[in-house]
Amino acid sequence: MDVQAIIKEQVTTNPVVLYMKGTPSFPQCGFSATAVNILRACNLPLFFSIDVLAEPEIREGIKIFSNWPTIPQLYIRGEFIGGCDIMNEMYKSGELKQLLEGIAPPD
Repeated sequence: MDVQAIIKEQVTTNPVVLYMKGTPSFPQCGFSATAVNILRACNLPLFFSIDVLAEPEIREGIKIFSNWPTIPQLYIRGEFIGGCDIMNEMYKSGELKQLLEGIAPPD
């Protein structure tokens, strides 16, 4: 399976996907840490995440998939939301919490 197909499957089969540097319990950059904290503040302690540092093909492929040059990247219900700054703006306005309503954490 090619990288674009893998990414498409990840974002369409998981309600919330965060492509980040590191893991939610051990983020490897400040932007990824902020993204995790924003999701947790929206009462979403668990979500599907991909450590792009451990998967270089995904790291490059996600930039092509979204046409967005930076990591982290958030997807909700298959839709690209944006990076850390956009997540922060949407969190402050309440829009992000609204988008996440009704999403159960993964098993």
